[in-house]
Amino acid sequence: MNWNKDNRTPTSGAVDAVRLGDVRKTYGRGENRVDALRGVTMSFPRGSFTAVMGPSGSGKSTFLHCAAGLDVPSSGSVMLDGKELSGMNENQLTILRRERVGFIFQAFNLMPALTVEQNVGLPFRLAGRRPDRSSVIEVLGRVGLAERRKHLPSELSGGQQQRVAIARALIMRPAVIFADEPTGALDTQTTIDVLQLLRETVSSGGQTIIMVTHDPVAASAAHRVLFLADGQFIGELEAPTADVVAERMTHLTAWQQNRSPQSAGRGGF
Repeated sequence: MNWNKDNRTPTSGAVDAVRLGDVRKTYGRGENRVDALRGVTMSFPRGSFTAVMGPSGSGKSTFLHCAAGLDVPSSGSVMLDGKELSGMNENQLTILRRERVGFIFQAFNLMPALTVEQNVGLPFRLAGRRPDRSSVIEVLGRVGLAERRKHLPSELSGGQQQRVAIARALIMRPAVIFADEPTGALDTQTTIDVLQLLRETVSSGGQTIIMVTHDPVAASAAHRVLFLADGQFIGELEAPTADVVAERMTHLTAWQQNRSPQSAGRGGF
């Protein structure tokens, strides 16, 4: 898929929506110690669409959880929408995630007994507020599902359910949307449709999207791709194509498999 990059948001001089500074995350102790993140420093400008890729065990999920305030780094700093997360308690983090962060997952995570309209309005209820029906209908129109608002999730296709999940992520007008394998359960054409919707969300709504994926086609929809291995970011591509991403991932997987314990922490890709 050859995506049109004309509307790409420049990264130079932009204000960061998310910034990680020397973030480390360690699980266990002694022989059971696992260094999931090894001093990650990275910024994500506002209005940008970034894909994060890496082999299994590279630290992608840990990175996403720390960047989104779902997990606490062992050391280092995380800035999200101008807020330093390390100084926040759990209640403050919950409010920040609810009001300034959207999440999209592979499994949709829709409530089966609620209609499309009710699922999209759920973040309002979790915040103790009455759903703004006009906003719900407006965002459903953006994802092409306004006429399906009274349907249950079981009455929708997989692609339509993911569009509902995207609408739910957008409803509170978050600064950042974290997407974890958002097209992993979709067929090729539906994947392309959903990715186009995510790109439009960035270009028209100004949101920042950080997407973890294993799919080179999905990654090629982003403005840039960051490659993670052994708990470190070790390379990136601007205006990526699926073929180049796939080739880079092949080399990266081999590099991580052949990497010796003595070389940990030195990077190079």
